[in-house]
Amino acid sequence: MTAVLAVALAGCAHPGSPAGGTGSPATAPTLQGDAAHPAQASGWVDTKLYFGLGPADHPEQGISEAKWRDFLDREVTPRFPDGLSVLDVYGQWLSKGQTIPERLHTKMMVIYYLDSAENRNKIDAIRAAWKKMTGDQSVLRVTEPADVSF
Repeated sequence: MTAVLAVALAGCAHPGSPAGGTGSPATAPTLQGDAAHPAQASGWVDTKLYFGLGPADHPEQGISEAKWRDFLDREVTPRFPDGLSVLDVYGQWLSKGQTIPERLHTKMMVIYYLDSAENRNKIDAIRAAWKKMTGDQSVLRVTEPADVSF
């Protein structure tokens, strides 16, 4: 289901969307019929969360893939069971009081959902669970409006 949703989400932005593009007509949605897969939706957002797993040059010192998947199964999937995407990315950031950036093996999670207080609280709970589990200072969150159809 997640793989199917990831492929579907890759096609969510269409050329006629406000984000730019060629102005070509949008392809008609083909998956529809419930709140999780609307033919056309308004009020949805795209949230990206960035989770540092450990040193980029020494992945054995950080969070293992098994522990990451356990976190997904325990903290994320129950809150957003309809699907999401996770990408491996390289990241770096400058911690408080440091002069050299930390270079991190990072997971970027992408979740599309109806913008509501309940869903924003779910996102905050995921971030809090990660910080509690790892002792990290933060989980970067980027949320933007999304033009969604399935």
